[in-house]
Amino acid sequence: MSVFNVFDVAGSAMNAQSVRLNTTASNMANAEAVATTPEEAYKAKQPVFAAALRGVEGGAQNPANVGVTLDHIVESDAPNKPLHMPGHPAADEDGYVYRSNVNSVEEMVNMISASRSYQNNVEVMNTSKELALHTLQLAQN
Repeated sequence: MSVFNVFDVAGSAMNAQSVRLNTTASNMANAEAVATTPEEAYKAKQPVFAAALRGVEGGAQNPANVGVTLDHIVESDAPNKPLHMPGHPAADEDGYVYRSNVNSVEEMVNMISASRSYQNNVEVMNTSKELALHTLQLAQN
C-alpha cells in the first residue's frame, strides 16, 4: 500500500463524515418542523455508506485501494408525533399538527461521533504526511 493510498482513504472517509454532519445538521434544523399530515412531516434522514474498491490490477480489484462512498440516504420510518394545536395554521380539521420524527438526542450523538471520526482522519493524514517527510529526509542523508 502506497503512502498516497492512505491519503485517498482518509480523504474519502473525511468526505463521508462531512456528508454525515450535513445530514445531521439538516435533521436538527427540521427537528421542530410541523405539517398538516404525517406524510408531509419531515422524516429524519441517515446516510448509508459502502466500501468502494478503486482500480483494477491484473483483472482483480486490489483491496488496498479501498475508500468510502455514499451508497444512499434513507428516511426514518419512525412515526411522526401528533400534537394537538387547534390554533396552529397548519392544524388539520381535528386540530392536530404532525411533528418531525427527529430524535434530537440521537442526532447530537451522531454529530459528536461524525466530528470525532473526521478529526481522527485528519490525524491520520497529518501522521502520514509526517512519516513521508521523515522518509524523504532519511533519503537525503
